[in-house]
Amino acid sequence: MKNWISRLLGAESTAGVAAAAPAGRGVVVPDTGAEIDAAYFHWLTGTAGYHAPPEVERRILDEVGAMADDAVAAAGLVPRVPEVLAQLLASLSDESVSSAAMARKASQDVVLVAELIREANSAYFHALDPVNTVEAAIMRLGQDGLRMLLARLAFRPLIKMQTQGFARRAAPQVWGQSERCALAASLMATGMSAGAFEAYLAGLMQNVGLVVAFRVSDRICPPDRVPGSRDFVMELQALSRRLSARIAAHWEFPQEVCDGIRLAGEPGDLPLARALALGDRIAKLRLLIDGAVFAEDDDLVTHGLDKFQRRCLSKLDHVDS
Repeated sequence: MKNWISRLLGAESTAGVAAAAPAGRGVVVPDTGAEIDAAYFHWLTGTAGYHAPPEVERRILDEVGAMADDAVAAAGLVPRVPEVLAQLLASLSDESVSSAAMARKASQDVVLVAELIREANSAYFHALDPVNTVEAAIMRLGQDGLRMLLARLAFRPLIKMQTQGFARRAAPQVWGQSERCALAASLMATGMSAGAFEAYLAGLMQNVGLVVAFRVSDRICPPDRVPGSRDFVMELQALSRRLSARIAAHWEFPQEVCDGIRLAGEPGDLPLARALALGDRIAKLRLLIDGAVFAEDDDLVTHGLDKFQRRCLSKLDHVDS
């Protein structure tokens, strides 16, 4: 696992995946964050949420907290990355490797071929002429787009774990939020003196701990149930963030990424944490609007985000998980 992380970060790049925010943008995470977090969690859990006894809530929180102190054990709960992705990530840091060589490597994986062509033809790239070959897709994506696609493919099985109970049911929605958060965080980072790709990684990584927490809950709660009290939700999300940061540190992510995940709940002056916190907020708002929980003209959107952030919110409407 550590090797592919090193390869992923080996290519020198700080460019975002879209037009940057105005230089020097100072962003303050809205005070309504807790309200949005709670609304998102209750949307995510839906009918699975229930009034669990306090001792059940405490047991779950204690176990998740203990895992956050034992990153080796926690990291053992998530699957490894396919070898072809690791090889391609290594190729990205080698300037002597041509697009044709990478295309040949990518062609070994049928799923990757489909993802490359789908991504290159997506609305995000505003493509007028469709591409139908791997090499053409790689050329259109560029190095940064390819790195982000490979990172997304590498992280997808970490969230969509083959498990049972509520964790399995929630996985598609959690992954959808992770993808949108990663993109939004990378866009926010461009105006905050933070690395766009590092913010993208942090966005993909931050929910790994939450999925592990749901697996803990599945062992303790009745089938397909998860506690839903506000205090439990707030503490579980904080512990899950800490757990994600510890796993990231165990995998030797850059310290900035680990700190960004850990501090996103209270980002302070750390640029990457601020970018991640705002990206997380925008991604949750996107899902809540799409899920008819909030309206497009809700005060949380119209007054909680500036014009650039609202454009980012609109851009996430084109993300297809």
